[in-house]
Amino acid sequence: MRRDWDERARKNAFHYIASWRKEWDLDSFLASGEEDVSRLVLPALARCVLPTTGQRMLELGCGAGRMTHSFARRFEHVYAFDLSREMLARARQIHSERKNILWLLSNGADLSCVASGSMDFVFSYLVLQHLPEETLAFQYIREMLRVLRPGGAILFQFNGGFAPTMNWRGRLAWGIVDALWSANLRALSRAAASALGLDPSAAGKSWRGAAIAAPRIAELLRAAGGEVREMTGEDTPLAWCCGVKAAGKA
Repeated sequence: MRRDWDERARKNAFHYIASWRKEWDLDSFLASGEEDVSRLVLPALARCVLPTTGQRMLELGCGAGRMTHSFARRFEHVYAFDLSREMLARARQIHSERKNILWLLSNGADLSCVASGSMDFVFSYLVLQHLPEETLAFQYIREMLRVLRPGGAILFQFNGGFAPTMNWRGRLAWGIVDALWSANLRALSRAAASALGLDPSAAGKSWRGAAIAAPRIAELLRAAGGEVREMTGEDTPLAWCCGVKAAGKA
């Protein structure tokens, strides 16, 4: 996963973070992050009657800091995690004047460098949907709850859609690309993607990750000491879960 995301960062970091546009300038890229905080984060927390400011928050999958700068104005300390060294290098350069952001390299499996119960808010967007296995997404959700203080808020997006999003030709083309990738023929997989008119940088399961049923997310949250306050967009690629860590949970 790190190799794939480092390559994407070198090729076109802003596009692979916010892929609805091919080309971004820095101002519009950061403005889109501010808009998404105002559009997606603040209303969800308000509906769930959860705080929108605090001492410490953690962002899982910060990329180049598209939304991080907005969080840094609302929280005293922001712990910004990403798997890609290249993405973090861009983030540090872009936000060099922000002294309350700690940029941290994720190990791709957990948040072991963060103390349990130390965060007021944990957030993740356009991250879990790229993880290649359901078990890895579950591990990160458990970790996000672990680092959250009792009564703290969690808000994350995941892919809850299992319905095909492309026609049979697209599924066949990606099936060929995936088969070559699974056989460890990565260069050939990318070449096949390019020949078939697909984005070679999206080859491999680190881009088109595993879908997860919303009821399984809710069950996991409860088992890990959380309470679901709101679940939206179930059965779609843009499903959201908003919740809290139950009082008395370590």
